[in-house]
Amino acid sequence: MDDDRVIMARARMHLVPAVLALASPPWQRDVWLDPEVFEDLEYVIHTLFDDFCDAEHPERYLGIGLRSEEEVVLLRELDRALTVAEDQAPGGFDAEMLRVEGWSEVVSVAGRLAQVMVANDLGELLALQEARGAAEA
Repeated sequence: MDDDRVIMARARMHLVPAVLALASPPWQRDVWLDPEVFEDLEYVIHTLFDDFCDAEHPERYLGIGLRSEEEVVLLRELDRALTVAEDQAPGGFDAEMLRVEGWSEVVSVAGRLAQVMVANDLGELLALQEARGAAEA
């Protein structure tokens, strides 16, 4: 596996679960609101904006952590939805964020982005398997 694919795979090992967490209200309630669990909304935001991507400028991560222009567009849309929700929750606490009117848009956009990211990853996995099969033939 070449270096670019390894870099992409490592980034996506963090990005995809972060997006899936934003797309799953039951996960959010069960995990983020449990003080015994490490993950919370701040952790997810940190992953998307600081550690493995920059959701405000996702185009810079195309080919690094993002596989397609569609992912870039949806991540930018997710950034906008998160900004609206954050403005509606001045305290910024997870429980407060999950109750604001704008949170449903965050979940909706994250769900669309998660579906695209998983489909893109599965497509990449299939291509790798097909290439491996062709090399062995």
